[in-house]
Amino acid sequence: MEKYLLFFENHFILTTAWLIVAGMIIYSFINARLRGFASVNPAMATQLINRENAIILDVREDNEYRDGHIVNSLHIPVGYLNDRMKELEKYKDKPIIVSCRSGQRSSTACATLKKQGFESVYNLSGGVMAWKNDNLPLTKK
Repeated sequence: MEKYLLFFENHFILTTAWLIVAGMIIYSFINARLRGFASVNPAMATQLINRENAIILDVREDNEYRDGHIVNSLHIPVGYLNDRMKELEKYKDKPIIVSCRSGQRSSTACATLKKQGFESVYNLSGGVMAWKNDNLPLTKK
């Protein structure tokens, strides 16, 4: 034990940095469990769509959506999600995969959907960019 204390004294900055990184990793695991929704990659999302008839909800802005979106996705910009929640009520019993450009805005939308009582909510990690990088189809229709 004395060796550890001596190491900590001699390498205070390194030890502090290690403790901060360890704390951040632990926080990310705890936060992922507490937020109530899971993240899925494009391959897992495709499986949910094919096996469980999952719905894709695209929460990007109109111009982003027009540039290309996942086939058959519903489009409700994240800023209008609370106002248009009634449109999603009929999908409460289905898995909903929420997508945006990179996965940040969709995380906010997932939290909103969970608060509204949606049970099977998934965040498309990496968003439409990850979908495109996996060479999966996008449409402009």
